Amino acid sequence: MNPEWLQKIKRWAFNWTVRRSPRVRQLTLSQKRIYIMPSKAGAAFLLLLLVMLLLAINYQNNLAYGVLFLLTGLFVITILHTYANLAGLTIRFIRAQSCFNGEQAAYEVQLCPARGRQYESLQLNLRFEDPSAIDLLDEMPHSMLLYQQADQRGYMPARPLLIETFYPLGLLRAWTWLQVDLEALVYPRPVAGGSLPPRGGQGTGEHVGESRGQDEFVGLEPHQPGMSLKQVAWKQYARGQGMHAKSYAELQDSNRWLSWDDWPDMGTEARLSRLTHWVLQLDRMGEEYGLRLPQQVIKPGRGEAHRMQVLQALALFDGGQG
Repeated sequence: MNPEWLQKIKRWAFNWTVRRSPRVRQLTLSQKRIYIMPSKAGAAFLLLLLVMLLLAINYQNNLAYGVLFLLTGLFVITILHTYANLAGLTIRFIRAQSCFNGEQAAYEVQLCPARGRQYESLQLNLRFEDPSAIDLLDEMPHSMLLYQQADQRGYMPARPLLIETFYPLGLLRAWTWLQVDLEALVYPRPVAGGSLPPRGGQGTGEHVGESRGQDEFVGLEPHQPGMSLKQVAWKQYARGQGMHAKSYAELQDSNRWLSWDDWPDMGTEARLSRLTHWVLQLDRMGEEYGLRLPQQVIKPGRGEAHRMQVLQALALFDGGQG
């Protein structure tokens, strides 16, 4: 457990570093961006050199002086190699991949080595996430995915990116923090429940149903006792074709609608999760479906583009706060 004063120093150093790194889509590391300090092994190594210096002075031993100067020179050379393992590296932020709440969003990063340079044992991670290691042994750009846990729906900016290396001996740590100019769209978590919404509802009226109404004339039927005289087809009766009644049908919507009002007893996030589940189910079944939200209506459709439009509307509902 680190003491509180050490945690404050680390937070101050992190905030100061991030402020010096604006959000950009591409950046080449130089001496202005790279920080280097002894690692824990390096600190122990320096302590060993100090002990050796005291022993050499105390005993006036030339061999001890020789070993001391050799190890000190090795430490200085290691500083140059550790710094060079980051210098000249170009980082490009490519794209972010959407995910559902509770999953991990992926951010694609491309690393471009400088001409004629190799970079070994690089570690990259978004803050608070597990690091990923990579070696760049040729001049070709290398792409990798960095993951971040999604904890709310809506647009989720990527956290600052840490790039560090302990190469070649682990005595020093060179690192930099970069602001990632990418944000992933996080959809509501799909939660199964309820039943498949029935067809119909407040649609556009493009299909004729069988229920009686006063919308559209569909034909004649034999007159039955008790029918209103207003339904009698008097023209046909006058022509001697017998007593018939006019039959009407209501215009009904045959599309599948997902509506905010289908689950009135549930909270906001629970409704969005239920709607997301049925969006995925209907898309998997290849059916056409539409979406009704309190301030937005998406017409029925099918396919990937329609699914993405509906999921985006659910993710950004009410400002996208999950």
